[in-house]
Amino acid sequence: MSKKVIVIGSGFAGLSAASHLAQKGYEVTILEKNSIPGGRARKFEHEGFMFDMGPSWYWMPDVFEQYFAQFGKKPSDYYELKRLDPSYAVVFGEGDTMEVPADMQKLEAMFERYEPGSSAKLRQFLKEAQYKYEVGMNEFVQKPAHSIMEFADVRILMSLFRLQMFTSISRHIRKLFKHEQLIQLLEFPVLFLGATPENTPALYSMMNYADMALGTWYPMGGMHKIVEGMVSLAKELGVEIRLNEEVQQIYVPNGHATKVITQHGEYAADIVVGGADYHHVEQRLLQPEHRMYSEQYWDKRTMAPSSLLFYLGVDKKIEGLHHHNLYFDADFKKHAVEIYDNPKWPSDPLFYVCAPSVTDPSVAPEGMENLFILIPLAPGLEDTEAKREEYFNVVMSRLENLTGQNIRNHIVYKRGFAHRDFEQDYHAYKGNAYGLANTLLQTAFLKPKLKSKKVSNLYYTGQLTTPGPGVPPSLISGGVVANEIFKAMKP
Repeated sequence: MSKKVIVIGSGFAGLSAASHLAQKGYEVTILEKNSIPGGRARKFEHEGFMFDMGPSWYWMPDVFEQYFAQFGKKPSDYYELKRLDPSYAVVFGEGDTMEVPADMQKLEAMFERYEPGSSAKLRQFLKEAQYKYEVGMNEFVQKPAHSIMEFADVRILMSLFRLQMFTSISRHIRKLFKHEQLIQLLEFPVLFLGATPENTPALYSMMNYADMALGTWYPMGGMHKIVEGMVSLAKELGVEIRLNEEVQQIYVPNGHATKVITQHGEYAADIVVGGADYHHVEQRLLQPEHRMYSEQYWDKRTMAPSSLLFYLGVDKKIEGLHHHNLYFDADFKKHAVEIYDNPKWPSDPLFYVCAPSVTDPSVAPEGMENLFILIPLAPGLEDTEAKREEYFNVVMSRLENLTGQNIRNHIVYKRGFAHRDFEQDYHAYKGNAYGLANTLLQTAFLKPKLKSKKVSNLYYTGQLTTPGPGVPPSLISGGVVANEIFKAMKP
């Protein structure tokens, strides 16, 4: 008789873990509190507009290829990928926009225009970043990170210097480049990792390799097409997905979970996988004696940012927008400090606009625009309607000024989403949007463990444990935890 596994949450990590376990012969049920699967990558529709609610960047296509390949599939079995060119635009001010080309020769030429001689330095920078990416993806992220001894491997120890774990990415970039706009371009991918570039290890220049060498892609129909593909695969493997089933308790007699209780019923379990917010699963679904960490422990963790999001339907096309648009017309460093070092509502926020209807006409009615606006914020801030509206008007005034077009009078749909929504919809600790920050002291074996030491058959997966935040790491996390379960259950 096959073992019964209950997976709490149907985000990328939960779906990944469920599919890997079902492939190994387990009887898997996913319990999802919301009415649609996908976790933060849910979607919603309104009068012809289709909005992705969370992730909007498709980076590291190799991770998605490897994920589906483990089941004899490929991404194209479920969705059509399109490489974006330009990958994105960075707006530094009125009439000052950097369009980042997908072609490497064109990218080098762009660097030369900003800083003569920088193309050779870019090649050097990306060569080093490629090494970090390949070592990181092949040696680090697939490990369960139970202890430091997993990393006591000669190859890893020898590579520590080249990985630049103890040099900041800001210092690394500034040794090579002098033009401030090129520096901001190279620093932006780490903005969501949980620390300022000055406090983020240069290891994470691997993200620049993912960005500039591997490219920025888009699944036609929206990011939720990935979720639909993963759900289809999971069901093909025999996974049962039960929606509107919010877990209220993990029942643990004698240190072993035997069932999971929702508002609608009880589910017997031989193994439980927490794919929902780690803090919530541990602090709210378990009795105190079964928790590994205290509230004080969690309060001392450095969280990745939260976000203020706006989903907008606009009844006209907006000239000059690309699919991805980063607005760095404010003080980059100041906003980063106000997220990480001195948490508060930013005095002059950076923001990001995704306009998927530029690429994909299916996500908006004909002749209209679908906009997703994101302002990165510190977690744990007081979130009020007044604050949301204040910041909406701040960014819309700048967006209208920089595009030279009236947008607010053409908005036919508007929805905001911030801290309290992240808490309500995902039980996100302190309303975070991205999980646990990738700081040096929260890397690998220093993250919350993926296996409980108090409950013998309870495991965790997702952005608050190994390997970390983001869609590709979450896919990997599900596979890592499934492999640990399989090894533990072998006779």
